[in-house]
Amino acid sequence: MSYGITGFGAYIPRRRLSRKAIAAAHAWAMPGLAAQGKGERAFASWDEDAITMAVEAARDCQSGAGAAPHSIVLASTTLPFVDRANAVVVAGALGLPRSTICQDHTGSLRTGLSAVASACGAQPAAPSMIIASDLRRAKMGSAQEMAFGAGAAAVTLGNSGVIATFLGAASISVDLVDHYRTTSNGFDYTGEERWVREQGYAKLVPETVHALAAKTGIDLTQVRFVAPPSANPSICALIASCLKIAPDCVIDGLAARVGDLGAAHPLLMLGSALERAQPGDVILSLAFGQGCDALFFRATDAITQPTGRRGVAGAVEDRFADEAYQRYAAFSGLAAYDWGPRAEADAKTPLTEQYRSDHQITPFIGGCCPACGQVQFPQFPLCVKCQAQVTFEPVRLVDAPARIATYTADWLQYSPSPPFYFGLVQFDNGARVLMEFVDVDGRALDVGSAVRMVFRIKERDEMRDFARYFWKAVPLDGKETR
Repeated sequence: MSYGITGFGAYIPRRRLSRKAIAAAHAWAMPGLAAQGKGERAFASWDEDAITMAVEAARDCQSGAGAAPHSIVLASTTLPFVDRANAVVVAGALGLPRSTICQDHTGSLRTGLSAVASACGAQPAAPSMIIASDLRRAKMGSAQEMAFGAGAAAVTLGNSGVIATFLGAASISVDLVDHYRTTSNGFDYTGEERWVREQGYAKLVPETVHALAAKTGIDLTQVRFVAPPSANPSICALIASCLKIAPDCVIDGLAARVGDLGAAHPLLMLGSALERAQPGDVILSLAFGQGCDALFFRATDAITQPTGRRGVAGAVEDRFADEAYQRYAAFSGLAAYDWGPRAEADAKTPLTEQYRSDHQITPFIGGCCPACGQVQFPQFPLCVKCQAQVTFEPVRLVDAPARIATYTADWLQYSPSPPFYFGLVQFDNGARVLMEFVDVDGRALDVGSAVRMVFRIKERDEMRDFARYFWKAVPLDGKETR
């Protein structure tokens, strides 16, 4: 029985900032940036982080059906919490059982693909999910600000419904420091670019790939697609040259459209290769960082079966051009605005109450009254319709069809992204919930408009450096699916 990839998914924030706008913002100090002002990069909203993006990529991955994973790995170099299991929050948002094994992996940009290699090597009987998500910050005016993007990608692994069979993996670990970031500094320090190319990519990648080819007996001429470890077009071209593979076999790194997604990029490229693959195609997936990981997969007949996932292509196309550099700077924590007295309220999260209510809040579980059939959120001691004191039947609202019942755009209430949109969401199953609307730009917001749920940061406690998460509603524009 074959073992390998059974599904994949991706998430990229809608907001795209042109590099021309970045260069224009810094023209007074760094006019040379204008030469790099081509294309655009994705940037996250204030209420997104590695956890929320991981949830959305995992949901897209799950939309292709298949068994629920028995374990998940969240791989990232920008995990919001250092001493809190970030993957547990993701599992809760996905509605996975408490028995799910949850792990955080970090420390290198290849941590996501390394986790895939580890799982494929072990080939556990139960299905697993690997999610890679990164939201790296960059100093204003830096080359990283131009290059970085934000996003997440996920794959599920197992031995049922395999769309790409695992053929083998090779890895080397070398402390070649192409960049680093310490716990006391929020920004990367990078090495000299030419040195990294010549001593890193040009030597370590071929060494790993040739070891993989020798190990599996697969000649590189059999490779149909190469999923590169970087968005940088010159790195993609270098890899093709060093491996003597046709340049058109290397998947476009999407530098011009979304930027480099850090630890998520190798899995994003793997997903992009899977979208193009036909039965029998061999895919070489690469990751680079203090060494290199290389994996071979072969697409099966199941690769052509239709799924409900949006995938990499859909995530890239779902974009909104936002040329406000100041908004990007504010959302990224690079600029601080004076929001006035309304922003000064203490946002302390009662951890005891959060724990008691977590079974409803994080997975967005409402309750159906067995006496009258009314669905409500949250679950109160009494049914809101018949007033019966009952034990509610759980109803997950995350993917339930819903529409806007009422909405308000509030410019007075504090919001890091004014105006604050909120209103009542009417679910088709009868539940009615007061919710916040996000990602409204470029979409029609009106009574009766369909919405879908997204997992976001509800509130940040700046005093205690804590984030509270909940679900928000995004209006659909008619082209999107839930």
